[in-house]
Amino acid sequence: MENQSHRFDILSAEALRNHHLNSSLERLRGGLSWTRAAALEQFPQFDQAKVRAVEVKDHCLRHLDHYLEQLESAVTAQGGQVHWAIDAAAASQTVVDLCRKHSAHKVIKSKSMVTEEIALNRHLEDAGFEVTETDLGEYIIQLRQEPPSHIVGPAIHLTVDQVAQTFAEHHTDHPSARRPERAAVSDLVTEAREVLRSRFLEADVGITGANFLVADSGTAVVVTNEGNADLCAVLPRVQIVVAGIDKVVPNARETANLLRLLTRSATGQPCATYTSFFSPGGHAQSPPDRPFHLVLVDNGRSRLVGSEQQDILRCIRCGACMNHCPVYAEIGGQAYGSVYPGPMGAVWTPALVGLERSAVLPAASTFCGRCESVCPVAIPLPRLMRNWRAEAHERGLDPPATRLGLRLWRTAHRRA
Repeated sequence: MENQSHRFDILSAEALRNHHLNSSLERLRGGLSWTRAAALEQFPQFDQAKVRAVEVKDHCLRHLDHYLEQLESAVTAQGGQVHWAIDAAAASQTVVDLCRKHSAHKVIKSKSMVTEEIALNRHLEDAGFEVTETDLGEYIIQLRQEPPSHIVGPAIHLTVDQVAQTFAEHHTDHPSARRPERAAVSDLVTEAREVLRSRFLEADVGITGANFLVADSGTAVVVTNEGNADLCAVLPRVQIVVAGIDKVVPNARETANLLRLLTRSATGQPCATYTSFFSPGGHAQSPPDRPFHLVLVDNGRSRLVGSEQQDILRCIRCGACMNHCPVYAEIGGQAYGSVYPGPMGAVWTPALVGLERSAVLPAASTFCGRCESVCPVAIPLPRLMRNWRAEAHERGLDPPATRLGLRLWRTAHRRA
């Protein structure tokens, strides 16, 4: 990844001039923050659940080796296979090798940020596999060859007209191609469903991520509102789950507590439309010998354990920090030039790609503290961003103008 400083300046300036983007982001400025607030009013146990979630996540990080080994044993005992990937390249290559091993040609995927992180689609396509995203938002940005702009709503930056134009350009064989107008959202959803139906039925391998990995049962928990993850897990003859090692939790009881926080913080729902629990051989519709693979991705996570940035490993990917961030609300996610945008991305990205290539991102904040106040697992995001900023300054990675300004301020302060 190239240095983000110059790119962020350009992309954020372009975003501010993009009227379509500004219109789309209006949904964040009021919509998602309002639905979260309304959901919490109906959940008086939120603070108690939040405290428990922090305790459990921190406990898991202190004993990460134990819970990962327990998870591996549980998956293996049920006939599944666990694969360990030290970095993004190893993770993608593992999935490519598994697809080759099972003589696959067509692959379907449900929404997964960690597969975005490791650029899995590109590696699979370069290896000759046909890959289809099945989450509606991910499918749209795949057609447009764009990165996601939000970790929950990847296509939230697009207007209905832009989606209609994208479908018109790519669904040339669909009956709607003969109709000049594709204005109704319901028509676009129906069109996507009809196009994707054959992809589900023809796929050899289904790939999902995991919101949580339950250590004592070897279960991958996936939350969606479309049900596409269930089809990805059940219909193909091979199932692959790709997840970061930070997703592990001890048991189903603690998972349930985290789920209550996740859905309310992400979309304001008491629970998602679909909350699915996948284990090796765990589907009544599947043969008992159906291959189940769990790819556990490190990619810099273990380096954060025990560091001053460890708290970011509690992140449950709800997106609340983005929904309440005044910077994100003005420029959207793609301006960050990173898979993970917003406040959590400003902390995650330097850990993943190196501070020397992303020092500008922790500085892209007003430090108003709203991100920390709405985080369901109490991640002190402003402090973690300041940690990166301090390190960037010590290493001489911050912009020359910033360093000059600090020197002038220090001189003026000493003379005052």
